Amino acid sequence: MSDISKRYVKALVSTLSTNELEEIQGAMGELAAATHDIKFRNIIHSPDLSKEEKSNFLLSLIEKPNDKIANFIKLLVQNGRVDELPHIAKALKSELAKIKDEYEGELISNFEVDASQVKDIESAVSKKLGKNIKLSNVVSDYPGVKVEIDDLGVEVGLSTARLQSQLVEHILKAL
Repeated sequence: MSDISKRYVKALVSTLSTNELEEIQGAMGELAAATHDIKFRNIIHSPDLSKEEKSNFLLSLIEKPNDKIANFIKLLVQNGRVDELPHIAKALKSELAKIKDEYEGELISNFEVDASQVKDIESAVSKKLGKNIKLSNVVSDYPGVKVEIDDLGVEVGLSTARLQSQLVEHILKAL
């Protein structure tokens, strides 16, 4: 995350309400997703289009742009900071999580975890950290179960290989 995006987010947080921040974060998320498209980048970096046309193009990609979102988009285009959109969206999401004290994380495992078990883990982690945590189950090739909450810098895992080696070690000590 760049210092430039942090400055923009700091300015937004200091001047807007939580609801307005959520609206802008949603809009930035929509635009950040579009930045991966080569056609999008070609349009934004085209010398043939004016800054006003680029602003209008970006606003056309947003479902419900309000005046504050429009002004922010125009400011980004005017200052040549459209490439910062993904960083701004991520930083804004992180700041909103801090403001609302609600964090999103991932429950990573090599199998699908039942929704009720995910809720149980959410409540246990929430209680332990003193924060509101929302987890989504991600099925991957991780050999065990791991909880990651990036905004809090939390990563807790239980690896089956590690558990097996500790069990063998314990049995050998008992003999």
